Order: sequence, then structure tokens, then C-alpha cells
Amino acid sequence: MKKLNQTLLFLVAALGLAGALSVNPAYAQGSGKVYELRTYTATPGNLDKLLARFRDHTLRIFEKHGMVSVGYWIPTDEAESSNTLVYILEHESQEAAMRSWQAFSQDPEWQRVNEESNANGPILQGVVRKFMSATDFSPMQ
Repeated sequence: MKKLNQTLLFLVAALGLAGALSVNPAYAQGSGKVYELRTYTATPGNLDKLLARFRDHTLRIFEKHGMVSVGYWIPTDEAESSNTLVYILEHESQEAAMRSWQAFSQDPEWQRVNEESNANGPILQGVVRKFMSATDFSPMQ
């Protein structure tokens, strides 16, 4: 877990989001835009299935529900590279993110894709997420 945290911190710094790990209004710009950092841990042997689900379905369904994909990464750490997907989404606000996730979870296409991808057992072991606001000096502005 310590290596995962170190990897995520490096990723956030590399993206120019360091120091923006809070939705504290003092750091937010007037637009209310937030970034959502998500870390998925696949069940053993299922990272390829998780990546295929994202590649073939999830990104398109995200877009349909107003979620903007910023980027997707696999950690370079040997232990995590076999089971971890890290990605960032952009939302107009944290409230918009919650509405998008609600609509996404109720989308019949997503429900079908999720059911099919888990037909032989769960492919996802865990999810960690963090909402972030870009600082006034971030290149993301």
C-alpha cells in the first residue's frame, strides 16, 4: 500500500495537480471544476479484462454521462503493474460528478457490460477515489 501511495503522489505531481488534493474552496477556481482521481485494483489475473472493459465500453459510457477522461495509467511499480488502473476524470463540479455517477450506474448498457464482464467472477477488487480542485497556478487551469 505504501508503494501505491508513493506512485499516486508522483502521478499527481507529474500532472501538475500537486497541492490540489482538496476540494477546499480556497483553492478552487470560480468554475467549480473538479478532478476525480480513481484507483482500481483488479482481482488476481483480471487486469486485462478490466482494461478491455474500459477500452471497449466504459470510456464511451462515461462520455455519454458528461464525464471527461483526462488520462488512464498503469503504475510502473512491479507489484501494482499487474493489478492496478489509475485514472482521472474531469467534472464541472463535485455535484455534477455525483449526478453523472448516478446516471452511469443506472445506465442499462453499463449494467449489461458490468454483468457480462463479471460473469466468471468479479474482475474488480477495490476502488479508491479522491476529488481534487486545481490550484490557481496549475497548468490545468
